[in-house]
Amino acid sequence: MGMIAAFYMVSDRNIEKILADPPLVWKVVAPDDPEAYASYRQAARPGLLGRLLGRRSEPAAAPAELEPADGDTAETDVDKAWHGIHYLLTKTDWGGAFPLNFLVDGGAAVGDIEVGVGPARAFRAAEVQLIDQALRGIDQATLRARFDPAEMQALQIYPDGIWRNEDALDYCIDYFGVLKAFVGKAAERRLGMLATNG
Repeated sequence: MGMIAAFYMVSDRNIEKILADPPLVWKVVAPDDPEAYASYRQAARPGLLGRLLGRRSEPAAAPAELEPADGDTAETDVDKAWHGIHYLLTKTDWGGAFPLNFLVDGGAAVGDIEVGVGPARAFRAAEVQLIDQALRGIDQATLRARFDPAEMQALQIYPDGIWRNEDALDYCIDYFGVLKAFVGKAAERRLGMLATNG
């Protein structure tokens, strides 16, 4: 298996709803599993022992709904190339400045709900515009010039151990193209984005 990074186009209106009610993230990342959202809402209520000890449950609010927007359901992933792409964009393992470090940092954490590894991160439309502008200036030649297998191995860029493989750079370049196109479409539609690692 391994850890992949996935991205979902989401309107700012829906991002605000998700940040206010973090279990809503499941309606984006697992739309075919309606129980995921319901089970997180149920888990937030005190159990039998909690009720016996006097904890009161909040009155159950009606489940929140997301408002569909054009492109809101679009998603993509960059497989396990996410960390290699991050390195090629920033020449760091986990550092760099926004917007080029968006693969590993930035955005607003969606509560403390584990969606894969850690919580999802929400980037509003204005942030997606900045990411898109930064990515537009990066082409294959730039990525090839930044590729340094020895340094990537030393920094333990995930997935560790593949960077001396002759196909590793093309793997990152191919997925960078997928990511760049996806971010460009989100920016064109004035949408935000959720990012998950899992």
